[in-house]
Amino acid sequence: MPSLSPQLLLVPVGTWLAWRVWKYLFGKNPLSIISGPPTDSILTGNMMNIFTGTSSNEAYIDNLAKTYGSLFKIHALFNADLLYTYDSKALQHIVLKDQHIWEEPEDFIILNGITFGAGLLATLGDHHRKQRKILNPVFSIAHMRDMTPTFYSIGRKLRDSLTKLNESEKEIDMLPWLTRCALELIGQSGFGYSFDTLEIGAPEHRFGHSMKNYTAALNDTALVICRFTIMPIIHNWGSRRFQRAVVDFLPWKALHEVRDMVDVMHSTSVEIFEKTKQAIKEGGIAASERVGGGKDIMSVLVKANMLASEEDRLPDNELIGQVSTLTFAAMDTTSNALARILHLLATHQDVQDKLRKEIREAHFIHGEELDYESLTALPYLDAICRETLRLHAPVPILMRVATQDAILPLANPIKSTDGRLLHEVLVPKGTSIFISPHHCNRDPAIWGPDATEWKPERWLSPLPESLVEARVPGVYSHLMTFLGGSRSCIGFKFAQLEMKVILSLLVERFQINLGDKKIIWLSNGIVQPSTEDAPVTSGRKETQIPLVVSLAA
Repeated sequence: MPSLSPQLLLVPVGTWLAWRVWKYLFGKNPLSIISGPPTDSILTGNMMNIFTGTSSNEAYIDNLAKTYGSLFKIHALFNADLLYTYDSKALQHIVLKDQHIWEEPEDFIILNGITFGAGLLATLGDHHRKQRKILNPVFSIAHMRDMTPTFYSIGRKLRDSLTKLNESEKEIDMLPWLTRCALELIGQSGFGYSFDTLEIGAPEHRFGHSMKNYTAALNDTALVICRFTIMPIIHNWGSRRFQRAVVDFLPWKALHEVRDMVDVMHSTSVEIFEKTKQAIKEGGIAASERVGGGKDIMSVLVKANMLASEEDRLPDNELIGQVSTLTFAAMDTTSNALARILHLLATHQDVQDKLRKEIREAHFIHGEELDYESLTALPYLDAICRETLRLHAPVPILMRVATQDAILPLANPIKSTDGRLLHEVLVPKGTSIFISPHHCNRDPAIWGPDATEWKPERWLSPLPESLVEARVPGVYSHLMTFLGGSRSCIGFKFAQLEMKVILSLLVERFQINLGDKKIIWLSNGIVQPSTEDAPVTSGRKETQIPLVVSLAA
């Protein structure tokens, strides 16, 4: 625990506790009939069993889902009631039908605004829709076709460096390589900017380092408490300069670590935006000589913004905010998803061999660099990506808050604390709810009795009728991995293309095997790999995924 003066917590914590006592003594709580586990702590409820950045978090929440069903109640900070659901009908209402009622939590929006700027993750309602309207065209299939050669160029650099490294090292920690590659992909194709040569021993860019460590740094216990209690109250106090002076003054190491990361993100975002504007202003050779030939997302976005009507045009600070926002959304999630696929391929050698055969046959017919249509048409590669994103969603839990009283209908009725069967639940205004892509994607009622097994072949046959009938509101392939509705992941096609290009290049050349170290998966908001004996730094287990890499026959 950092050396933080406890007096700073007294006012918000005292106010919260007084409100909780009043609610308990005088308020009628409709959620009292919802079953759930007992609290683990008066201060943190059940939260530290869900978000401690350990490998036990998934087992804990899996056990709750098995015990209590598709909707249950857990305890948040100071034992506030918090719902958890993966019920498909409830999710339809939360992310689609009644999405105007279910908003991102205030602390999430505030934190993202402070950290990334006024990008997609920091806006709500009409403001959010306005930003997506400008951004949507740059994530279209047509634009992904144009980006495919850039993806291959970067993927080949990764593959060539791993080939050289393999001459001296048989066991390679693949995670930093995948993270560096993901950063360079969003750098070149997203911003016309190169962060990394992907050469052996190349220095890590400060921007990538900050992005990679940001989520885990936020898991500091005191930061979590202050995020939910103090930040919503004080975030508008005084000027930015005053707020910065307060942050600098506080003797709080964890806060200063996050501050320094945010500084790097902001300064890099401003640099990228200014270079983009300058290149477009100069035009001609200056624009075409940008990394990616001026077809990057930021170049297209700035041009589209210039041509947009006055009411649709975004101010510069919102364009700057998209840089860190898109990088954060694209880098860690995709690199960790790729790490998970390599881990699974190392565990299932028969699947790896079959995939390699499919890729080599495609290369024999079309050449090493497949076009967008040829790559996305590979059925087994597609099935492996879909199945991994189904079973192992990189972001397993998301939160929404009811902005008014709401009725939440259920596809699978739950049993109340007094023994009744509930087909719907009354949710009071202000109630927070966890929605779980992790459990919706694994629900046996939807996916069948083998729902918790990794079976790429399931995507090569007709999907079960129960899945079609469930009408899961995900934007991608009946899955909640990329969410759905107006706040679905805008870059899911980008992520799919990245995964398929990198896998096709690596699996074609390398045989991937498990090493001696046992790989575990940590819940750091984003699910990340580590090993049982990985060192612990600043209270956090270091992320890594060491795999044995050799040239494939």
